[in-house]
Amino acid sequence: MKMLVIAAHPNISQSRINKAWLEALSEQRDVTVHELYRVYPDESIDVEKEQARLEAHERIIFQYPFYWYSTPPLLKRWFDDVLQYGWAYGPGGDKMKGKEIGVAVSTYGSAESYQPTGFNRFTIDELLRPVQALANFIDARYIPHFAINDTSNVTDDQLRISQEAYIRYVNADSRIFRY
Repeated sequence: MKMLVIAAHPNISQSRINKAWLEALSEQRDVTVHELYRVYPDESIDVEKEQARLEAHERIIFQYPFYWYSTPPLLKRWFDDVLQYGWAYGPGGDKMKGKEIGVAVSTYGSAESYQPTGFNRFTIDELLRPVQALANFIDARYIPHFAINDTSNVTDDQLRISQEAYIRYVNADSRIFRY
């Protein structure tokens, strides 16, 4: 299976977590890493090139820091521009049908803060419902998310463990995910 990781971090050079995840993936075969902010610093997205890239992969992982309970702005724009009517949905819009879509996020808040009784009042899974709905709308299969929380307090050992876990997540056999 060919995997595509679409990374959307506005300042990857200053990121400890997302940068480490991308470094870990760089040695994986069958994994293409695509950094939106590096490729599109002017935010002018090449829609045809992006659609061709999606068509060439079976699993797409969106990797980003969790921003105000959502995606960074360029990833939202990418969704709007690339997943077009007649291509991703609507009549003739079947190019994403059956593909797997996952999300890998880093959060500043602790895991406990993303609970119904925690500071944020919602779980990460609940807050990722817009991406789950997007996958459903374009007839793709959403796979459970991958996350690391409390990023400002992650130790070097925890970061190394998360890199190894992320590689396993990206390469995981589809049968382990419940649909």
